[in-house]
Amino acid sequence: MLVVLCIKIDTKMNTKQTIAIIGATGNMGSGISKNLSAGNYRLLLFANELSKLQTLETEILAKNPTADIELSECPTEASWEADVIILALPYPAQQQIAEKIREVANQKIVISIANPLNETYDGLVTAPDTSAAEELQKLLPNSKVVKAFNTVFAADFVQPVIAEKQADAFIAGDDQDALQTASELVVTAGFNPIIAGGLHVSRTLENMSLLLIQLNMKNGYKWLAGWKILHQ
Repeated sequence: MLVVLCIKIDTKMNTKQTIAIIGATGNMGSGISKNLSAGNYRLLLFANELSKLQTLETEILAKNPTADIELSECPTEASWEADVIILALPYPAQQQIAEKIREVANQKIVISIANPLNETYDGLVTAPDTSAAEELQKLLPNSKVVKAFNTVFAADFVQPVIAEKQADAFIAGDDQDALQTASELVVTAGFNPIIAGGLHVSRTLENMSLLLIQLNMKNGYKWLAGWKILHQ
């Protein structure tokens, strides 16, 4: 039986770090894509609908004509070429895409932004002793999974300074080099990076996001809100 994978090898020399954003046209994915396009990165953008990807590309280039972006029609191919893979996906989709990229994500940094929310936003679907990021690490045992961007709203990418305070973006992971890379991405995206701890701290970060969503719905923050650590 002949099995054909949608993978190509790019032999061109490229000194920029290549970032694959899987789910680039979602609310979070588009915010991440637009903000990271201002950095010194090569972006590979994937989404299921090519027309939406093309619209996103037009919007990015209108604001930043020098952005180094490429549209991808295959998440496996985009992940193959990338140094860092950002899964800008809801929790169920994150679990599904992990199966498609497992082999090509070997030893690469994979960022999970997913919050495993239930349908009524009053709890998480994951057990208390795990998190979306830890479940991803199980599916990608040879990757360096990092939790990032899950504690901010999509609207915050347009306005990361709220009430004259720069919103914090919390990060968790077990690999120090991966945490440093994720911190640099967070800075480029406009947020203040806070390394919260090992990957198990993702449980706390996902609950923080759940609480922020609940507070937004209760108090009418219009999805423009974020966490901020104040200290001396």
